[in-house]
Amino acid sequence: MRSSILSLAASALVLAGCMIGGGSGGDAGKPRASAFGVVSTSNQPAKQLFGAATVPSDQRPESFGGYSAGCVAGAVQLPETGPTWQAMRLSRNRNWGHPDLVSFVQRLSAKAAAQPGWAGLYVGDMSQPRGGPMLTGHASHQIGLDADIWMLPPDRLNLTAAERESLSSISMQRANGAYVNSSWTRQHMEVIKAAASDPAVARIFVFAGAKVQMCEDATGDRSWLNKVRPWYGHHYHFHVRLNCPEGDPRCVDQAPPPPGDGCDDAQAWVDRILNPPPPDPDARPTPPRGPLTLADLPGQCTAVLRSQ
Repeated sequence: MRSSILSLAASALVLAGCMIGGGSGGDAGKPRASAFGVVSTSNQPAKQLFGAATVPSDQRPESFGGYSAGCVAGAVQLPETGPTWQAMRLSRNRNWGHPDLVSFVQRLSAKAAAQPGWAGLYVGDMSQPRGGPMLTGHASHQIGLDADIWMLPPDRLNLTAAERESLSSISMQRANGAYVNSSWTRQHMEVIKAAASDPAVARIFVFAGAKVQMCEDATGDRSWLNKVRPWYGHHYHFHVRLNCPEGDPRCVDQAPPPPGDGCDDAQAWVDRILNPPPPDPDARPTPPRGPLTLADLPGQCTAVLRSQ
């Protein structure tokens, strides 16, 4: 199985002109230097290359690049079922990540299982086996350090593979995300607080109304709120992003959040939801960005794709 996947990945790289000397003449297909190393000038979407890989690279674990332009070597798989979690949507094969991410999900799920009414966590998308851009969905989740945690509190952890495909999470928002709805509980806040209090976590993304509600309800030490940032969507799940692992020098951390609890910023988001500003008559539409190619990723990602 592994040899056939490797052949497929190698063939894709050849077609993309990524192998040394793979060009047809002139500069086409020749590698060029970047801040990360040697990369290809191929225009083939990188999501096709990384989406074809169904097993991880045989390398030591390491994250390369940034959360929205990178890959992961030596990824490990979150087991489909554990004592306090279940991975969802198994058909996507996105329950992979850096070992630090897998360890984080396991320890957060144990804390979630201590909450009344929660058997643990339903875990959504993490990363592909070799990270990189995905065929569908996320712009991030590329370096094995992002995970989506469902808002649906698990009442059992013996779902079948078919149930994991058909079951859906539940939305926590009302008024387009300005407020939480009646499904939101104190336990949701406690789970997010546990995640944000973990030293490995860089950020948590959740809809603005949830952040404002937590700002109203949090007591005592409020420092954990700094990591919880409002972002579009994120009402069926919250998104956890880890810091670059220690010893991964080619992993690019996101800039830290501004100081403070971020509650004023979240309230500003809510105010804009409730009272949208008038459209700017001088605004020009932003042209859509084309898909990332291997040339847009760290040079090490070529080796990740070519690895046994």
